[in-house]
Amino acid sequence: MRQIQEHGRAVEPLIAGFTAVYHHFDLDAQTPGNGYRTLVKVVHSCIIHILQKACYIASNCTGAFFRMDHNMAEMDAYCSALCQLRALLYLAQVLLNDNAHGQLYSQEEGGLSERFVREYTSMHKACFYGRCLGFQFSPSLRPFLQTVVISMVSFGENYKKQQTGLGIAALSFFTSGKYVVDPELRGTEFERITQNLDMQFWKTFWNLTETELLSSLTRIASTVVQVNVILTIPAVSLSLPLASDPSFSVSMNPPVAHWGPGPVKVRLISHTLRQGQDSAELLALSRPEGPQLSLPGGFSRQTAPLSPCLLVHFHGGGFVAQTSKSHENYLKSWSKDLNVPILSVDYSLAPEAPFPRALEECFYAYCWALKNCHLLGSTAERVCLVGDSAGGNLCITVSMRAMSHGVRVPDGIVAAYPATLLTTDASPSRLLTLIDPLLPLSVLYKCIDAYAGTSCQSVQPSQQLDTLAALGQDTVKLLTNFAQGVTNWFHTLLDPKAASSSSSTTSSNGPSPSKSHSVEKPQEVKEYPDNFEPLRSRCLVDIRTPCTPIMKNPFVSPLLAPDSLLKGLPPVHIVASALDALLDDSVMLAKKLRNMNQPVTLTVVEDLPHGFLSLFQLSKETQEASDICVKRIREVFQQEELPAHQSTVVYT
Repeated sequence: MRQIQEHGRAVEPLIAGFTAVYHHFDLDAQTPGNGYRTLVKVVHSCIIHILQKACYIASNCTGAFFRMDHNMAEMDAYCSALCQLRALLYLAQVLLNDNAHGQLYSQEEGGLSERFVREYTSMHKACFYGRCLGFQFSPSLRPFLQTVVISMVSFGENYKKQQTGLGIAALSFFTSGKYVVDPELRGTEFERITQNLDMQFWKTFWNLTETELLSSLTRIASTVVQVNVILTIPAVSLSLPLASDPSFSVSMNPPVAHWGPGPVKVRLISHTLRQGQDSAELLALSRPEGPQLSLPGGFSRQTAPLSPCLLVHFHGGGFVAQTSKSHENYLKSWSKDLNVPILSVDYSLAPEAPFPRALEECFYAYCWALKNCHLLGSTAERVCLVGDSAGGNLCITVSMRAMSHGVRVPDGIVAAYPATLLTTDASPSRLLTLIDPLLPLSVLYKCIDAYAGTSCQSVQPSQQLDTLAALGQDTVKLLTNFAQGVTNWFHTLLDPKAASSSSSTTSSNGPSPSKSHSVEKPQEVKEYPDNFEPLRSRCLVDIRTPCTPIMKNPFVSPLLAPDSLLKGLPPVHIVASALDALLDDSVMLAKKLRNMNQPVTLTVVEDLPHGFLSLFQLSKETQEASDICVKRIREVFQQEELPAHQSTVVYT
């Protein structure tokens, strides 16, 4: 308790300092949301838990059933958590002092971004994954988070064994008991897993939701729809009218990056069977999934007319995992609520298919949907792009690509917690990756590294390439290598010292586009007071920081896009979470668009983690957040004109 009091006295002036200025970083007075606010909120949540536990101990410590060891362990865990949060406040204070007014990101080379990575590798994090797991989130989600963390550590324990993904999951079920009864062991093991297991582990674990067993279980509680089919769009050139003059047309080529032309898979979901959806032309492209096409009882077998609206969806998953199957539960609900067909794109995933393959496939699927909307049950008079996380990034970049190619842009974008800055720049909300069980910094960096292509060993598709595809692959490889060479040469002219350093590193260690941070010699952060040092981890870690010019490509990080690429965007509706490590991505993009007089709204929901759309059936709060997205989509379809500065904050 003396240590808690010491941390509390030290934190109080820091909190007061942030409270006095954090409103300057909001989008506007009606939208109180940014990383500084979130850090203050998290510290308040931690202190509230400490006060509640202290009151319980004071009232019950003399009782016969008082568990002294358990309560001591609880207080010790929250004391550790408060100590680490104090360290984050000091780092955020550095960010606040160094950055320009209203700027949330530190974009200086070797600044706090570099120091935070070094601190992350050495700071103790297990307390946030044990007894304190999810203390900052809505209480209704904490049992789910505990289940996820226990499943992950059990899965990681058996990951190296020669089993299939489902076999590992089954084996993990029998080894999970020890992590249920021992929160400290769970936290320590989770810290080890998040920092040291490779990308293949994360892909395998996240894709467990794609297995037929788990998807069948979730399908039981999902909305029943009449149409749910997988379509394979052939790789052929498309001709679309030019947006500026429909009397002219522009040719859209199929995706070719990395391995040449190839088909794109999409999922068509419609609550009502509409004209065209049962046509021979569409059925030739389709592969039925489940019994939905058999028209379940209670549905009319009459074909409904074409809808004037079409929803095109890009799923999340860090660019590396999941498909539309993982997201179909809320998409089915949306199709019913909005009464529109939904086309969800199953784009190729990194690291096997790094940038720009996913962007090319999503853009091609969008163009195909415009040209063949009659097959999808729509006239496409109004088209809305929707995506979450990585999918939100793709919504924006697909619209930018449509503008640059001169084709019709969508009528609106709804992006949920989008990743708009795929760089390693630090921000106050990204400091939350130290405590976030769903988006730790090491995992975020692995996803960025994979999508940027710096960790890609092979980008060969599973299917056999034909002669044309092989020719396209060779051409693309040549152009990719040439572009990378020109980029490196240009950076050499700008920064000869960096080039010589890179050259010496390459000659001694081979090509390495990432920076390595080891815990063996952590760099001292001088901004800590002399009498304070955060708790250090016993878990050795080696984080490779993505470092490639591709990360600053505007089609990778749309927040860095020039005004000319953003000026023609349709109305953008962003739904973010106050406790999301990517919150500042949303706030800064909304600010940039508003300063350009582009129509934009920002809605900030409270107490929910990153990826809340996939959890929409778990709690009232996630359902309300999903309803906000539906409301924004409906605004796009109803052609409501919104002022460029409109924004809202929702407390749930």
